[in-house]
Amino acid sequence: LCGRDPALLDAAGLTRATVESVAENTSDAHVAPLLWATAGGVPVVLGYRAVNTLDSMIGHRSPRYARFGWAAARLDDAANYAAARLTATLVALCAPAVDGSPSRAIRSWRRDAHRHPSPNAGVVEAAFAGALGVRLGGPTQYHYELQMRPVLGDGPPPSLADLRRAVLLSQTVQAATALLVGLSGAVRSGRRVFPRRSPA
Repeated sequence: LCGRDPALLDAAGLTRATVESVAENTSDAHVAPLLWATAGGVPVVLGYRAVNTLDSMIGHRSPRYARFGWAAARLDDAANYAAARLTATLVALCAPAVDGSPSRAIRSWRRDAHRHPSPNAGVVEAAFAGALGVRLGGPTQYHYELQMRPVLGDGPPPSLADLRRAVLLSQTVQAATALLVGLSGAVRSGRRVFPRRSPA
């Protein structure tokens, strides 16, 4: 689960890991592919997914991948930069759908995201933490090492109810992204059908 050792996770640790995974995958697996599809269609999306999958497989700081995994990680960072920030913005806007706070989402994003080792995961996880009013981050045990991740948000650790809210928030953000992409496509189609006429 999330590259972590499940044998070392209690119920609270599993809940936190899942909320963090939901947050990051909202951007990586949903928002980013829609943006890349809008930008370049199926070939571009396939290229993006190849980069994202490569990062998931070898983009780690483990002894096994230390010499070459960084390249996949940096490429993935670049590919997800815009999507992560759009996701965080939509998380803040959609927070009321789960009785969350837009202002806390933005505050947590601005205050905490830069402390995360990932320039993109930190953005979306901090926004989710603020929107849900929970605390994410902290000691994180991977198969190869224990990492002391920065604390994101300033609420209590997430509960099972918060996990359900995170899933609903993710679904709402996905729907909002699809709506934006659809509107963008409609506008571009309208411009092709009704091109501007040059003045006589």
